[in-house]
Amino acid sequence: MAEQTTSSILVEAPPTAVMAVIADFAAYPSWAKGVTRAEVLGTGADGLPERVTFSLDVPPIKDEYTLAYTWDGDRAVRWTLVEARMLRALDGAYLLRDLGGRTEVTYELTLDLTIPLIGMLKRKGEKILIDTALRGLKTRVEKLA
Repeated sequence: MAEQTTSSILVEAPPTAVMAVIADFAAYPSWAKGVTRAEVLGTGADGLPERVTFSLDVPPIKDEYTLAYTWDGDRAVRWTLVEARMLRALDGAYLLRDLGGRTEVTYELTLDLTIPLIGMLKRKGEKILIDTALRGLKTRVEKLA
């Protein structure tokens, strides 16, 4: 059974700037470690991506997968796994809290693989994945702000 892992980081930019980077999937290979390709397959009436396919290479995970996204303004974006080969679950969210020109970003992730991994090793991998993603997001947003 998959369990949720959560971590947060403070970004020196407003939520609109953070959400703009999150929604720019074409740029993910330049800042999101392990993402070698990200392609938007469909957008909603608001122009935001609703379905995105990714290629990921983070040993021991090498996979292509598709996520479905739901957006809540500059407050949150949530995703669920639509299809994959190695992943059984990859559901998560970026939750943004406006701190008056700065943003607290919380990343929630539920990850499950089709290959067995010892629970403690899996949780450590999830934590590294989340912390790496948050640091990459922070760096990208603050560079562009």
